[in-house]
Amino acid sequence: MSKRLVGSAAAAMVMVMVAGCGGGSQADGKIELSLGLFSDFGYDKLIEEYQASHSNIKIEQRKVKMEQHNTQLATQLAGGRGAADIVALEEGVVSQFRASKDKFVNLADYGAKDLKDQWAGWKWNQGTADNGEFVLGLGTDMGSLGLCYRRDLFEAAGLPTDRAEVAKLWPTWADYAKAADTFAGKTPNVKFVDTARNVYKAILDQTEEGYFAKDDSYIAEKNDKVKTAFDQAAALGTKQQTGALEPFSQDWNVALKQGSFATTTCPAWALALIKAGAGDAAAGKWDVTTAPGGGGNWGGSFLAVPKQGKHPKEAYELAKWLTAPEQQKRIFKETGNLPSQPKVYQDAEVQATVNEYFNKAPVGQIFATSAESLKPTYRGTKDSKVGPVFGTALTRVEQGKQSAADAWTQALKEATDAAK
Repeated sequence: MSKRLVGSAAAAMVMVMVAGCGGGSQADGKIELSLGLFSDFGYDKLIEEYQASHSNIKIEQRKVKMEQHNTQLATQLAGGRGAADIVALEEGVVSQFRASKDKFVNLADYGAKDLKDQWAGWKWNQGTADNGEFVLGLGTDMGSLGLCYRRDLFEAAGLPTDRAEVAKLWPTWADYAKAADTFAGKTPNVKFVDTARNVYKAILDQTEEGYFAKDDSYIAEKNDKVKTAFDQAAALGTKQQTGALEPFSQDWNVALKQGSFATTTCPAWALALIKAGAGDAAAGKWDVTTAPGGGGNWGGSFLAVPKQGKHPKEAYELAKWLTAPEQQKRIFKETGNLPSQPKVYQDAEVQATVNEYFNKAPVGQIFATSAESLKPTYRGTKDSKVGPVFGTALTRVEQGKQSAADAWTQALKEATDAAK
């Protein structure tokens, strides 16, 4: 999941923070395993089932906000104690932890390479190192991209409301900007999009290289695609067509409930957050269609096993079971988190899934189609340090504190420093 920005999504959910060290053995002889997560992975029922069929295993979930999860995990790995037996690594930071692979169990030692064909090739590769010889983590969901919009607000602006016709409005992000101009002229009291930050991320996530080249060299200052994405998102902010909202924050939830913006970029996992924020009164008003520019990926995670755990084999077996095709399908049906395995997202039942809240949108088909076309952006080891700099710069533009040109210049300097 995402989260990753996706991390902020996790912040919108109610979390339970549980401190302490990895699992061990209890007085009754049971093996205790802990799961370190940063949002609702949909594991509650699955864990009950796993414990029922493995009478010698007791499982504890630890859920904290994503930023806290990542910070704590880095500290725990460095200190050699305190990490959960299985930890979630979000797609945006997996490269950061890949650089510390000596702190993790190579899951290939337990046969993980035999599972390779379960996942989309790019997803499997994201969770490996050393040309695939080191398997850091097993993939959970992924975040193929869609575009969510308010049908009633589009109707008020004289725009089409049918999802197929809406998709025709914006084959490109430049066309999306034209739709924003049309919308703003008809409904000046409603913003076209929640935040320039999400638009920027969506555009950049449709490129194979962003801030870093595939050899991990920093290229943001010479990658025209970064500048293009920034300029397109900043233009929306300059025209005050964005809500200047912190993604998935309390203010974002309030704006959802008030119907203060008409569109938002949305990977599969975000639908639950939109529904929770907008509430029952907005049921049927929101819809989903394809995103401008084709596919893209925002989020998705991996389950990894830190070396400091006392039961690596049992931890691997649990991670393997939780990420198996059968479980990924069940999680999708319950939470909407899109499976990262082609066999599952191409499954007829998955493809036929509709979301009643989103005007019966065929979400299984929409997100699976997006998954087929996406080419994930390479994440450098310092991607998570560089990316937020540009998001903050866009917020300054939205708030009228800085021109787009000055914000770009400042962001580029700060990002270059962060990449060192």
